[in-house]
Amino acid sequence: MSTRPDTTRQEPGAKNVLGTDLVPCGVDPITGFYRNGCCETGPDDTGLHTVCAVMTSEFLEFSKAAGNDLSTPMPDHGFDGLKPGDRWCLCAPRWKEALDAGAAPKLVLEATHEETLAIVTLGVLKDYEVKT
Repeated sequence: MSTRPDTTRQEPGAKNVLGTDLVPCGVDPITGFYRNGCCETGPDDTGLHTVCAVMTSEFLEFSKAAGNDLSTPMPDHGFDGLKPGDRWCLCAPRWKEALDAGAAPKLVLEATHEETLAIVTLGVLKDYEVKT
């Protein structure tokens, strides 16, 4: 995707699960509920797209089977489809569902919004941390 991040939308002072400033998750492909590269959230983000995950084949298959196909391109929506290694802002409840099913992908904690802690404990998140 060639869409540029909407950096005007960034949440001032947003924190990650470590209590430090939230860093971008990814811009190729552009991710985030607000499509600004960050796993920010707000009142209109009812899915809580706060987990910066590194895609795996196993998770992409799990998500597709659960009704959210993230790997198939949808050109009409400007979506090229995800592949293993891509970073993507997942819904925290979906990540927890994948965790419970043994299919959770690794996370970038510095790019995972602190609101995720309402769904999953920091200790569990640290078990899935990928070092950047």
